[in-house]
Amino acid sequence: MPIDLPHRIEILAFENAQILDITGPAQVFATANDLSPAGTPKPYVIDIVSTDVEVVTSSGIVLRSTRLAGEVAGGTLIVSGGYGVNAACRDAGLLDWIRRRAAIASRTASVCSGAFLLAEAGLLDGRRAVTHWGRCAEFTARFPAVHLDPDPIFIRDGPIWTSAGVTAGIDLALAMVEADMGRPLALAIARQLVVFLKRPGGQAQFSAALALQETDDTFEPLHGWIADHLDRDLSLAVLADRAGMSLRSFSRRYRQSTGRTPADSVEAIRFESARQLLEDGASVTRTAARCGFGSTETMRRVFLQRLGVGPAAYRSRFHG
Repeated sequence: MPIDLPHRIEILAFENAQILDITGPAQVFATANDLSPAGTPKPYVIDIVSTDVEVVTSSGIVLRSTRLAGEVAGGTLIVSGGYGVNAACRDAGLLDWIRRRAAIASRTASVCSGAFLLAEAGLLDGRRAVTHWGRCAEFTARFPAVHLDPDPIFIRDGPIWTSAGVTAGIDLALAMVEADMGRPLALAIARQLVVFLKRPGGQAQFSAALALQETDDTFEPLHGWIADHLDRDLSLAVLADRAGMSLRSFSRRYRQSTGRTPADSVEAIRFESARQLLEDGASVTRTAARCGFGSTETMRRVFLQRLGVGPAAYRSRFHG
């Protein structure tokens, strides 16, 4: 869908926002302007907006911004995240402004924990979304109407875009430039900034095993047992019995604790183990058997879904 040129980018900042959530995307769009052909209009107008003229970020660096004012139709709203997001979520005036601005924006996005602000404003209900891996369990508990996917770098659901932690805002902005102006410009920006247009190995934001360790430790022994028995039956009934709970209680408490279903975690741990084995040089057939996928085809589907490449191609790329 063609965008209006110049396209306005508003990046919402607040007290104790994370500076890279703001400046990362801003630099991508600024570089798009720098690299646009001579004699052509700059594609983006970039503005940092806030309730105050100056914003003290969590790093202590002060950013000058434009005060929130009357909303202009069109453009892109990007909501930053950071340590100050919980306080920002309690600002009724700010939430109301986000709702009004999103209603007339061409698209609305969040970086990192900025998804909490979009969710608090009711913009993510019924939609797929992502946030920083370390806050997924909290997010799921607070916003059950949102379909949180803890794995991707960013998710686009209609006019709403959400991205994972910190540097994922750069990935998000590059994807927006690619959608707006085409792949050649997005690739030129990535080269200029010395980042990947699309990260190698796929778009998973963090190790599933490490992400699970960041939740409370209720199911930590179970996760260790799963990792040691990937080639066994790991059905819901088996896991509930291992945890010493009824099926219903186990399913409910597990989701509350980790922000995902037991089946999602089993697949994620199997996938992480398979990646490691392939990187170490194990064959696809042996890897599928050792990790409990049942067949190489099942493992291939999981790799394609999560990485966009099959296990054979992944092994060829990363082994050695």
